[in-house]
This record gives sequence, C-alpha cells and structure tokens, in this order.
Amino acid sequence: MTEEDIELDDIAEEAISKKRNVKDILVEMKDTSELMIDLAYSALLTNSTDIAEEVEDLEELMDNLQYEISILSMLAARTPEEAADLSGILQVARSAESISDAAGGIVDVVLRGVGDHPIYQTLMDEAEERIQKITVEPGSCLEGKNLGESRILSATGCYIRAIKRNGKWIYNVGKKTVLQSGDLLIVTAMSDSIDIFKKMCLP
Repeated sequence: MTEEDIELDDIAEEAISKKRNVKDILVEMKDTSELMIDLAYSALLTNSTDIAEEVEDLEELMDNLQYEISILSMLAARTPEEAADLSGILQVARSAESISDAAGGIVDVVLRGVGDHPIYQTLMDEAEERIQKITVEPGSCLEGKNLGESRILSATGCYIRAIKRNGKWIYNVGKKTVLQSGDLLIVTAMSDSIDIFKKMCLP
C-alpha cells in the first residue's frame, strides 16, 4: 500500500467518524472554491507568492473534500435509483473541484515567477483593492473580541473574508465571530486601510 493510499484511507475514516452529511461538504466546497478564486486573482494582480501558496493549500483541501463526498455518497446509495440521484450531487462536487483547479492554474503563473518579469509588471496596473493574509498576534487589541465590538469594517474599511484557525477554515465570519491570537485572517481592503488594520493586529 502506497503512502497516498494510506492518506486516502485516513480521509475516508475521518469522513465516516465525523458523521458529516453531503450537504455540509457541498457548502464547504462552495465556500472554499469562492475563496480560492478571490485569492487567485489577488495573487495574480499583486504578484503575491504568499497568497498563491495559500491557494495551493486550499486546492489540496478541495481534493480531500471531493474524495470525502464520493465516499459518503457511495455509502449512502442503497438502490440504483438512489445511486442515480447521488450522481447529480457528485457532478456538482466535481464542478466545484474544477473551479479550484482553475484557481490553481491562475496562481501557477505567479509561482513560476512570470510576474517578476518587467513586461508583466507594465501590463498589470497596481490593484486598488488588495487581499492579504494577516495574523492576529498575542496581545493585540483585537484578541478575544468579536467583530461587532471591534468595528473593524467601519473603523478601517477592511473586510475579513475568512479565518484560518488551527488548520481549519471559518467562512461564515460575522459580528459574533471572536478573534483569537494566532488567527490567520484573509482580509480585503484598500491598500491604506490594510496598513491601519495590520497595526491593530500587533501587540
């Protein structure tokens, strides 16, 4: 048995043990693919290898979700009719995974260093809106506060698109979402706003 086979077995066991349903996985695939497209275009326009590498990590997550939903669908199908119904769901999942592959293709331009070429730089105007990864440092004024209390959007103009916490992504970010030290924030804003927000994330 290869290392890849062992990894796939682990994914299958985790999918069964977590008792997640197909709907939950489809929602996560939708949210993940949307975030990947946002990040991919941002990486391209700003020639950011940092953001491009995050897209690569998300692409691996999407591959795992695709495998997970396939396993659950096969286990759920008890009759030919149910299998036929589930095939439509799997088609949706494959389409979402194709979107993630496309995002990976976009950032490949950045990771191959094409964006460093002077001609590329002249073709790509600096984007007014930026997407960046910002970490909430221990001792930050934002630590332990929810977004409603912090009023980040009104105070800085920054919008938190998603949060990566302990290797897991949080997509449904709202006013009640509490920030913790170590949170990796995917932030969308104008350039000057991001600089202000970065200072708030520092101790």
